[in-house]
Amino acid sequence: MATTRLNQIIAVEKGVKAKAQADLASAHHGLQKPALLAGISRTYQAKDEEGEQLPPESTLVQVKAEDVLRDTAKSLTRLFDVTATKDWANCTARADVTVDGRVLVSQAPVAYLLFLEKQLTDIAGFVRKLPVLDAAESWSQDPSTDAWKTEPVRTVRTKKVPRNHVKAEATDKHPAQVEVYYEDIPVGYWTTVKFSGALPARRVNELLERVDKLQQAVKFAREEANSAEITDERVGDAVFGYLFG
Repeated sequence: MATTRLNQIIAVEKGVKAKAQADLASAHHGLQKPALLAGISRTYQAKDEEGEQLPPESTLVQVKAEDVLRDTAKSLTRLFDVTATKDWANCTARADVTVDGRVLVSQAPVAYLLFLEKQLTDIAGFVRKLPVLDAAESWSQDPSTDAWKTEPVRTVRTKKVPRNHVKAEATDKHPAQVEVYYEDIPVGYWTTVKFSGALPARRVNELLERVDKLQQAVKFAREEANSAEITDERVGDAVFGYLFG
């Protein structure tokens, strides 16, 4: 059997499938037109020598079902062979997923590498949405709560106390004019410590870097597996030899 590379088969598979589908649709369409399958030949003989003489008439068969079967089998045989070659190869084509010289997944088959690629895309989206600590605060780890906390901040608690402001003193004729206003008087102190279960930005960036490295390693492994030499499978002849033979 001839040999090829898996990536070459993958490259042509889509085109072969599209052509086979188009050929099958065309064959089906042609067989639905009875006029193309029908032919006729007739000659005319007058009743006597004095009668009108008419030329013979004929219509050739334009579509033969056996020819359609043969052509369809030929087109589909290519599709069956290409798909078989890819699927057989996917069972054997493997590669290591290696990051910084460390093999994380040994001899992974192509189907699993494709699965990894999709999952890592989803994981990257998940990591990008992780909550990040407010950069405007200074955070430190607190072993007692297993969370992050800020330094204590002391603030004053005040209370509004009414005060009287005499605008005009009382006279014999008029009472005093007094205006009431409120004054903020310190009455205590708040000491505030903020806690958070979010992550430092450097931690999120580190995780994203790891995801990116693994994504690149998986793509490299898939390319390596797809470049492996494989055997061209020939199954279509046997299948259509039985179906249409």
